[in-house]
Amino acid sequence: ACFFTVCSVLRILVVMSTAELHERNELGEASIQQGSRELLLEGDIVLPRTRNALVCANNNCFWKNADFCNKTCIRFVDRSTEIDYLIFSLSSQVLLFSGRTGGKQVVSLSTRGCVYHGIVQHELNHALGFYHEHTRSDRDSYVTINWQNIDPTMQYNFNKENTNNLNTPYDYSSVMHYGKTAFTINGLNTITPIPDASVQIGQRVDLSVIDIQRINTLYNC
Repeated sequence: ACFFTVCSVLRILVVMSTAELHERNELGEASIQQGSRELLLEGDIVLPRTRNALVCANNNCFWKNADFCNKTCIRFVDRSTEIDYLIFSLSSQVLLFSGRTGGKQVVSLSTRGCVYHGIVQHELNHALGFYHEHTRSDRDSYVTINWQNIDPTMQYNFNKENTNNLNTPYDYSSVMHYGKTAFTINGLNTITPIPDASVQIGQRVDLSVIDIQRINTLYNC
């Protein structure tokens, strides 16, 4: 199958042996705790020390022939001898690197409700090298960030980034976009679309048309 169902994760450049699954269950929390000491970007991304797939001087930060099989050229397969690969870990929080970092790369999925179709697609898009849509470099022309309504401890999730937008339009319907009340401290909107505040933003259903276009552009499909 090409997609994810509730409580199932696709085959994905990962060793699924009983021994390694047991090791991951035992070491998953330790890995996440170690990862939490890294610089977190946008809440669920560990910032690579040297590179990411959107601002990349060479192709070393791209995954080789990897993605969502019906709509892009990316293919996730069982790992055999690949040096660089993804490995899934269930934990109390979501955490992963953006773009290919080299070697074993953990995709941590929260046991508090993150293991379903749209969320897994969202996190795998991070692994492919994409940031959140509302943090892209031209976001101020499309949304207003209402800092006064954001939990102060979570404001870093809304910092604008230096992104390569791949000549694609801003996408309110991207699986990478936060919803209007993300990390609100008072129930009011933290993100307001402009000029039309009634526009719907943020979804975790499926890759949008522009999400697919970006993947195919980034990976030269």
